[in-house]
Amino acid sequence: MDVERVHPELRAPLKKLPDLDFSKRWVRLLGRVAPRLMRTPRLAGVSVRWVNTGAVRLRLYQPTTPRGGAALLWIHGGGLVIGSPLQDGMLCAQTAAQLGITVVALEYRLAPEAPFPAALDDATLAWDWIQHHGASLGIDPARVVIGGESAGAGIAANLAQRLYDTAETQPIGQWLFAPMLDDRTAAKVELDAVDHPVWTNKSNRYGWEAYLGRAAGSPSIPAYAAAARRESLAGLPPVWMYVGDIELFHDEIVDYSRRLREAGVPVEFEVLAGAAHGFEAWAPSTTLAKELVARARTWLAAVVAA
Repeated sequence: MDVERVHPELRAPLKKLPDLDFSKRWVRLLGRVAPRLMRTPRLAGVSVRWVNTGAVRLRLYQPTTPRGGAALLWIHGGGLVIGSPLQDGMLCAQTAAQLGITVVALEYRLAPEAPFPAALDDATLAWDWIQHHGASLGIDPARVVIGGESAGAGIAANLAQRLYDTAETQPIGQWLFAPMLDDRTAAKVELDAVDHPVWTNKSNRYGWEAYLGRAAGSPSIPAYAAAARRESLAGLPPVWMYVGDIELFHDEIVDYSRRLREAGVPVEFEVLAGAAHGFEAWAPSTTLAKELVARARTWLAAVVAA
């Protein structure tokens, strides 16, 4: 990757990121344990606790002064093979504090030990738990947004599709940070030669194949496994979504945004110049990240207030 294409604010923090091979078991173990060691400073006005539902584990961020009863179901990233809800602790806590909504962050099973549909099933269980137990937390089950980052945003997009087909109550929005949507990108071996920062196509191929249990780009994959594979996107909830113009997922996210609009789904979409994948997570103190998250929260606030 030509460093001149990277946004100036991101060049220094990008150099600190390790180049990891997620096909190695010890690397995946590191990527699962390290986020659990992260500690989110307590924010005034937000209580944080774990809930073990018996089926899935949830991290709850509850404002002491809730406004309106809305909630966000948040799904962390990690290429489908690593990660923890603890890595997004500050994003979740600040969102709960600023918007006065409860944030429910999901800890889902990871591939390759737990391939599809494990992660999606866990997200569905989290949704069902909110529907059945949300009222005791002051949540209106009919006012829930689903969202996530990277692989988690892809799972959220698939969850929206599954719920559209199967559930009576629907999410009121999708809050998608650089979603991982299309396994067919990983099948494009010509992309292996491109040095995409943070997430390369080789890592992408490993993540997808670990999750799908078959070759990325196979002619047929299960429904709800890769959101971009769905033929009709009509009827899905409104979407906020962004992508960086130098990242691997650029083309698939731009195409998904176009298809959503053509299907009549309200979409607010940003393409950020020089933004590497998931920069708001690993460079949160940059002005670029702060302004992106602020705009995202403005959209989220409008959706939950409607």
